[in-house]
This record gives sequence, structure tokens and C-alpha cells, in this order.
Amino acid sequence: MDSMPSNADFFLASYNFVLPEENIAQHPLARRDSSRLLVVDCLAEESRDRQFSDICDYFAPGDLLVVNNTRVFPARLLGRKETGGKVELLILEYPVTEAGAGDGDSEGWHQAEVVGLVKSAKRPQPEGKLFFSENLVGTVRELLPDGKVRVVLRYRGDLAGLLEVHGQMPLPPYIHREEGQTEEDRQRYQTVYAENPGAVAAPTAGLHFTPELLARIQAQGVRVAQVTLHVGYGTFAPVRVEDIREHAIHAEYLKVSEEAAALVNETKAAGGRIWAVGTTSVRALEFAAEVSGQVVARSGFCDLYIYPGYQFRVVDNLITNFHLPQSSLLFLVSALVGRGRILAAYREAVGKGYRFYSYGDAMALIARHPRG
Repeated sequence: MDSMPSNADFFLASYNFVLPEENIAQHPLARRDSSRLLVVDCLAEESRDRQFSDICDYFAPGDLLVVNNTRVFPARLLGRKETGGKVELLILEYPVTEAGAGDGDSEGWHQAEVVGLVKSAKRPQPEGKLFFSENLVGTVRELLPDGKVRVVLRYRGDLAGLLEVHGQMPLPPYIHREEGQTEEDRQRYQTVYAENPGAVAAPTAGLHFTPELLARIQAQGVRVAQVTLHVGYGTFAPVRVEDIREHAIHAEYLKVSEEAAALVNETKAAGGRIWAVGTTSVRALEFAAEVSGQVVARSGFCDLYIYPGYQFRVVDNLITNFHLPQSSLLFLVSALVGRGRILAAYREAVGKGYRFYSYGDAMALIARHPRG
């Protein structure tokens, strides 16, 4: 539903809204698909309060549901410095073993270089050691801008396995709990179809789906395509410019396979609708689209920045969570259905006690009805 943006659509202040602290979800619900769903029908100019499991009512045979199968890895490591002081390292990208590491040195040690954020009483200095376990040790190589550090991890054994044992899930900064994170977070801050490790934040719109719900959707004649976009920590980065057109979006790795591209193109050619699950799936699909609207297989880093005025080539409807004020994600959903409509829906959701952000409730933004 493309429309001409107004000047107000480009001002950061135009994307503010009042959100009481109690509306920010701190825990997931007992069942994924029991969250609330605010259905915003942009064509009928109406909204409805439903349960997420009711999403089936809005699909039609021949539609395509596109999900992001990235997997969140336990990116938060707690350890100590050489001085004995506590230190926390948040790894910002999935570790890649250095070329030439082979089977490790004579004592079985391997290496991987990572960039991360360090939290400690005093910032570690270059060549400072970070101890996470007897088989996982970091050395600070370089201090980078914005509080980031470059660290070489030395490890014995399987790095992915060590992260699973010693790492914690990187919950968003707006989740504040006295007890910290729980074992439950390892399952619930992950979609049921997550398979490709690399994200430091979950594609949260997908958290509402269960295997049973996906089976029901497919039984209705709806196909499912998977893309990969590794959500980075930059998704939480604040926008610091008054004119949102001047904002520099963060780049994230994506992969759109030939199979996914073919499913999208077949669906569009047959008149079916493309439903994106989350803003990450939107960015992946639109980044892989040619001017004609045909989607092609692509891999690499996606820096597509979507804000009002963007002409969508692929996505028709969107399933999404509620986003932070003045965030690039709020700009994207406003580009699809209009800033005024989104802010009105957010005010309605706040007034009705909807739960916001990662573990919160969902919206279905319907900009195209089925044909016939």
C-alpha cells in the first residue's frame, strides 16, 4: 500500500509514542500462539482484536508465508579479567574460525576473531586476557569506536559447543529481570524453525508460531518459504538524526536461496499474496528483488533502508511485533501502510494493554486482500 509521504514522515519526532513501562513484556507467555494479535485491515479501515492462533483466518490458498530461519547463538559470555574483575563480552557476529587454524596447535588450541561489546568496571586494554573457561580464553587485540573491541578467542574443542555451555542468550536491553535470564529463554528466544546460527537478536515476529500452527496454515494451501537474515545488534541502535533520511542503517548478512526466490515468483505470477513474517523477512525479500519485482537468489550483506516513500516490490502483507519509538523498524512498517495508521494502531494497542517488543504481542498488517 504505497502512498506519497508527507514532510512529517521524514522527521524523527513524528515517530514518538507514549509507552508505559508495564506494557513492555518481560517474559514470554506459556504458549507461543496464545499471544494477542491486532489485525489492522488497511483496505477496510478497521482493526480487530484476535489471538495469534487466529492468523489462519486471514490466509487464502495460494498465499506464501516467508519466514526468517536465522538462529540466535548464545552470544553473551561472562568471565573474568587477569586482575580478577568481572567482565562480560557480547559477541556481535557469529565467530568464524581463522583461516589456517586447521586442527589446532600442538595442544589442540584453535583461534577465532570476533568483534564485541565489553562490559566491566574498567575497560580491558589491548593484549588483556579474558577468561571464560579453561577451554575458552579471549585476548583483546584492538579497541574500536562505540565501545567495541576486537578479540581473538582461543579455544579447545568445538566453539559452537563451548558457546552453548558457557554463553547466554543475548536478550534485548529493555528486558529487565531481577533473576536475569532463565533456561526458558534458550528455547523461547528462538523460533521453532531456527536453523542457521548467526543472529544476536531474534526475528521476534516468528516467536509466535508453533509447529502445529504452521501445519494448519500449510493445510490451507499456503506454502512456506525460508530466507536467512542474521539479525545484528544494530537493530537496537538509536536513530540520532532529525531527518530520518540521513540515518545510516546497519548491514546484516542474508541469504535468499534459489528455492525461496522461485516460490515467491511463482506465487506472484499466480496472483497469490506474499506474507512476510517480521521486518527482517521484508528486508531480505525486497533486497533480493529486481526492478521488475522478480526475486533472485542472493547472499551477502543487506543494508536496505526502508522508510516512507519506499516502493515495495514483493511484500503484500506483514506479521510483526510492536517496535520501539523512533526506530528504523517503525519507519519500515510505516512505509508499508502509513505512519498515521501505524501510530493510531499503537495507541489502540497501548490503551488495550497489548504487550510490546520481543516477548510481546503481534500485529497483522493487511494491505492486500485475496483476489476474487
